[in-house]
This record gives sequence, C-alpha cells and structure tokens, in this order.
Amino acid sequence: MTSYINRRSLLRGGAGLALFGASAAVLAACGDDDSSSPSSSASGGTKDFGALNYQLSWVKNVEFAGAYIADTKGYYTAAGFSSVNLMAGGPNVSQDAVVASGKALLGISSPDITAAAVLKGAELVIVGAQYQKNPFCIMSLASAPINSPAELIGKKIGVQATNEPVWNAFLKANNIDPSKVTKVPAQFDPSPLVSKEVDGWFSFFTNEPNLLKTKGVDTAVMLLNDHGYPMVSEVYVVKKSTLTSDRDKLKAAIIGDIKGWTDSVADPKVGANLAATKYGKDLGLDEAEQVLESTAQNTVVSTDDTKKNGLFTITDELIEETIKTLALGGTTITKEQLFDMSVLTEIYTENPTLKGTS
Repeated sequence: MTSYINRRSLLRGGAGLALFGASAAVLAACGDDDSSSPSSSASGGTKDFGALNYQLSWVKNVEFAGAYIADTKGYYTAAGFSSVNLMAGGPNVSQDAVVASGKALLGISSPDITAAAVLKGAELVIVGAQYQKNPFCIMSLASAPINSPAELIGKKIGVQATNEPVWNAFLKANNIDPSKVTKVPAQFDPSPLVSKEVDGWFSFFTNEPNLLKTKGVDTAVMLLNDHGYPMVSEVYVVKKSTLTSDRDKLKAAIIGDIKGWTDSVADPKVGANLAATKYGKDLGLDEAEQVLESTAQNTVVSTDDTKKNGLFTITDELIEETIKTLALGGTTITKEQLFDMSVLTEIYTENPTLKGTS
C-alpha cells in the first residue's frame, strides 16, 4: 500500500498547497518523467500541436487508465500531438504548481487543492472532472457494515491525521456530534479493521476495499459523497490563459482522454494491464487488484449524467454541491472563480459522437 499512503495528504489542501509556494522549476523537475512517447508527426491536415505535457496527480497506477489507453492507441497523435509526456505525480509534486508554471498544458487535481491555490492568486481553472463523485468512504467489515452516518455513533473509526479535515467536515454535514464517535488515530494499513480493533476505516472506495478483497476480506463501503459530502474529483486544471492562447490544443488533449476513458469504461482490464506492465511497471502493481480498482473507478467516471452529457462534464447542480462542500471544510470560493465548462461544451457540440454511451 506504499504507493497510496501519501495520496490523501495531497488530496487535502495541506501538502499540495504548501508545495504550491515552492519553486515551480523544482516542482516541474520532480514531475518530469522519462516515459515520453514519441509519435509520428501529425499529418493529413491535422494541426501539429507538438509535445503534450500532461501532469498526473499521483504515481502511474490505474487511476490514469484513460490516458494510458489514449497514449497507447494513438488518440493523442490523431488529435495533433507529435509526442506525449505523462508526468508522474507524487508526494513531492504539486500538480497545480506545475501547471501554473507552464511546464504542463493540463493536470489532474482535486477541487480543494485548486480552490486553495486560486484563493492564493494562482490563475488556474477547472475545466472538467473525471470522477463525478469523490472517492472518500467509510469502510467496514461486511459482517458488521456501517451503512449510514447515523450508524457511526458509538463506533470506533480509524482516521488518518491528513484526513481529519474531511472527516470533521463530513460529521458537520451530517449534524453528528464528534464526541459521539470515537476517532482512533490511524495510519494507512487497514489491519486494525480486519482485527476488529476499530469498527470502520477512512479510505478511498477504489483502494483499501479492493486490497482487502484480494486477501479474502469482504468489506462494506459508505461513500461520503452519497451522504452529505458531494464533490467532483480528479479534475482537469489548466491556466486560465490557456482558454484563449491554447484552446484548440487543450481541446485536442481532452478529446484524446475522452476516447481513452471511453475504452477504459468499456473494458477495465485494458488500463489495468497497461498500468501494471508498462506505465507503472516499476511500482510492482498487482494487475488483478488494478482491475478491481479500474472497475470501481468506472462507476464514478461513467454516470447517468455523463452518459447524457459526455465524459468529464459537470452539471450545474454538481458544481453548486462541490462549492458548498468546499465551504464545509472552510474554503469559500465562487463557481465562477473555480469552474469553466465552456471547453467541454464546445468539444461535444463539435463532436457529438464522442458522447457515445459512456
């Protein structure tokens, strides 16, 4: 589980925002990766956008399945890019700072991190979201499930220090007195749940439940998103100036991603295989577990709304809910400051067949 331990500290504003104040050049160096894929120059009348520098929010696990597929199948090349550099993230890389520095055309981030950066003066904006729901959950054993916030009362819940802001906001959203729930300081190994030292465990629904499943442990999952804490995640962040200076280039990159993620939704094994055997080969990933994660994340990538409006689109209602959820955690920002959905609107207006059924 080492690959995931620091991820949640990045998804909270703390680590990511602290890094935002560091040297953009240093951060970009941390993010740069030697796995750039050279491709033949665009031809046949397609624009030549040169290299695509794409900053990921974490290490190269199956979380970025759609990008791996798009790169492997040549979707970015077909859109006009001569080469592709998928830049790995990690605990020492602030994806928002890399994008703000101009070292990457676009990046994958989280609304809380981007909102905090914007409020500090960063000229960034969110233009879409891969996850229509945030992945935080309360995991419990299937033999003793916690299915609703009310069932937390009187229970012992393992909560990591970096996740306490989300935990506190979640309790506030559900009008639960923190004193009525025993918060047990925890790391990221869910063994205390398996040994029944705690009743529940704060985690990602795509991660720990699937890790335990591969070990024969059945769990139940309560998504925070479904209980008063709705928020998009895995958002596309770009410089505001990109919306005018490199709009076509940005649209081309997102079109490549739409095609890649459409394939991933159709077959979660494809991206899992690429993560384990190619892009994340050095991470020692378990391909079977990656398939489980890919299958799980597809449930929040492809929803009724995206099937109607297209992948990565965000409804006005979900944008409003995200803004309200951010406020619960103490981040006050307007939708106009944080979101601009015009690029995706143009993409699907110009390419209606991209909506497909995903």
